[in-house]
Formats: sequence, structure tokens, C-alpha cells
Amino acid sequence: MNAVTIPPEAITGLVLAGGRGSRMGGADKGLQNHLGLPLALQALLRLQPQVGAVMINANRNLGAYEAMGVPVWPDAVADYPGPLAGFLAGLEHCETPWLVTVPCDTPNFPTDRVARLARAAAEADAEIAIAATREAGVLQRQPVFCLMRAALMESLVAFIQGGQRKIDRWTGQHRCVEVVFDEADAFFNANTPEELNQLQTK
Repeated sequence: MNAVTIPPEAITGLVLAGGRGSRMGGADKGLQNHLGLPLALQALLRLQPQVGAVMINANRNLGAYEAMGVPVWPDAVADYPGPLAGFLAGLEHCETPWLVTVPCDTPNFPTDRVARLARAAAEADAEIAIAATREAGVLQRQPVFCLMRAALMESLVAFIQGGQRKIDRWTGQHRCVEVVFDEADAFFNANTPEELNQLQTK
């Protein structure tokens, strides 16, 4: 008998590349070179085989992102309010029952990440599944690695319109399951030029 899960074709993948890149000196993080390709494209290529459809959330240099060959959607909310605005842009354009997000600055995430989140969400009958890693023995949530039901869009609209910005506060309103990944290194993200240099050797 097959394990309970959500099939890949029921999931749309979203690469989050809409941030200000303030710790990258204001540079568009998703377009920074990593092993010969833009970071966002590396993340997109890793995500694509794990889901049914893919898109990118970006707020600048839209032509460069559109050249990656998938739909590109800017935030529907002004002034770079953070990852939740990216979540909302994805939910607004999601045509499958589920949306899964990945940040553009973490190109080495596990190739079975979506499958593991999907299995956990289905088994727990959860509305949201969030990746977590152990760092120095402490469990650390990775909330931008999130699988969520597309039906949560109205909840997120109300949350953002209420002036809220924190992912954990929004996910805390819903049935959540945490999925622990032992490979913490796979979630290493490049927020600064120094970290981008480190990433080249991982």
C-alpha cells in the first residue's frame, strides 16, 4: 500500500527572489552568480523536478527573471514587506491545491525536500509543513521552506492587511507540521557576499 502523500503535480513551486538584498549591498540576490548561473536559476532547476509547476517572485530586473522561462510575479504589496508578500504573490497565481516556497539564496536544498514535506502534511492532515534543521543540537525552523494549502490565501491577505509581517505568527494560526532534515548544510543560505563565496565551496 502506498504511503499517504500529496503528488508533485498537485504542488506549485515558488522561488522567492523579491527581497531588497540589503545584506548583499542592495544587489539583486537572485541574480548573483553561483557556479556560473544566477542563484535563483540554480534554485529553480533544483525545485522543478520536485513539483508540477514553478514560478518566481521578484520585484526588480523582471526581464532577467522572465528569461529563466517560468512565470514571474512581483509582490502585490508595496515596500518589500518580506517573505509573506512573496507567499501571497505565489498563492494569488497558484493553480494547484498546494504551494511550496524556496528562497533564491539556498540553492543546495535537498532534492527530496518537497516529497518529505508533502508526506508529512498528508499524514498529519496539516495545512502547512515547514522544514526544520538541527544546529548545535537546537531545532531551528526554516520557515521560508514552506508547503502550504493554496486555500490559505484569504487568511494571509487578512494577516498582511492587519499590518503583520512575521511568518511564524501567521503559520501559528494554522495546523502546522515540522519536518526535521538532518542535512543542515543543505539549508546554508547566502545573505552576504562573504556567504556567497562560502557557498561556492559547498
